[in-house]
Amino acid sequence: MRIIVNICRILVGALFIFSGFIKLNDPLGFSYKLQEYFSYDVLNIPFLEPYALIISVLVVVFEVVLGIFLLIGYKPKFTVWSLLGMIVFFTFLTFYSAYFDKVKDCGCFGDAIKLTPWESFTKDVILLVLILVLFFGVRYIKPIFNRLNTTIVALLGFITCLWFAYHVLMHLPSIDFRAYNIGSNIQENMSIPEDAKKPVMEWTWVFNVNGEEKEYITDGSYPSVDGELVSYETEIIEPGYEPKILDFSIETTDEDKTNEFLEKDKLVMVVSYNLESTEVEGMAKVKAMAQEAQKNGYTVIGLSASGDDVKQKIKSDYNLDFDFYLCDEKVLKTIVRANPGIVVLEKGTITQKVHWNDIDDLEF
Repeated sequence: MRIIVNICRILVGALFIFSGFIKLNDPLGFSYKLQEYFSYDVLNIPFLEPYALIISVLVVVFEVVLGIFLLIGYKPKFTVWSLLGMIVFFTFLTFYSAYFDKVKDCGCFGDAIKLTPWESFTKDVILLVLILVLFFGVRYIKPIFNRLNTTIVALLGFITCLWFAYHVLMHLPSIDFRAYNIGSNIQENMSIPEDAKKPVMEWTWVFNVNGEEKEYITDGSYPSVDGELVSYETEIIEPGYEPKILDFSIETTDEDKTNEFLEKDKLVMVVSYNLESTEVEGMAKVKAMAQEAQKNGYTVIGLSASGDDVKQKIKSDYNLDFDFYLCDEKVLKTIVRANPGIVVLEKGTITQKVHWNDIDDLEF
């Protein structure tokens, strides 16, 4: 039993640290996922949405710390009870998402590893079994250091997690797993290869044949039926190739200028998903940055999901010498974890990306 408990201890501890660190690397991204869970369409607890970032940091820090506690054997009963409570909650959440088809990606491993809701639920069930082994075998979990050293390691782990969370929030994630990371080409990530896998679809047709409704299933072709079409439904049996970037665009109210700007040799994008909640200090820094970039031959544009009135007000308030274009809010949140953030491109390839705190680090 001791050997089994220690194997489970290593597996659970390592997985909690890995999963927690991925989210700790991007707590703002995890907070967006929590907002999705808190929304009316999912758990219907929207009053928690304003606190999503605080909850995000607390959850991911606690997740990593519990993994550390388990591996070093710090306060075994508290650790195992906490692990059990957390995994029961996560298992419920992933089952709810999967069964009711509410959230397509649980965010368990951030943007590093995408899992379907049912894959996430299966992972949580396996973890639940492993943690139950720890729960019933908690007496076999012993500290690997003496009491003082174990406490010191536990405290250092907690402090390090808090510092790292603060660091990535004030700058950007240390590791960027998204399709807009430095070195990525936006056009390439939006394109679909000619030999890309096609989705396998199933079409269910309902016809009224001699006063009786009958179903006919095809792969998309219209059935040869002597009757009146009543309805039809489509179902994806096997998904096809999906580009890394789906919804990126640079638009005015009546024109799509995406290709025009992405073909430019030198482009700076000031990204602010919501100009009304943008950081005042950040926007104050943008003006000087934009002037410096323009002096060096860069085209500077803004991207926001805010309305035209708000865009004009911000442009006037900060005396900005560039225009804001429209882009989807969710896309902008994905591009850069800052409001505002700066992205520098050369013919669609991202060469620099910074939080507004690091605007002075840009090189033009």
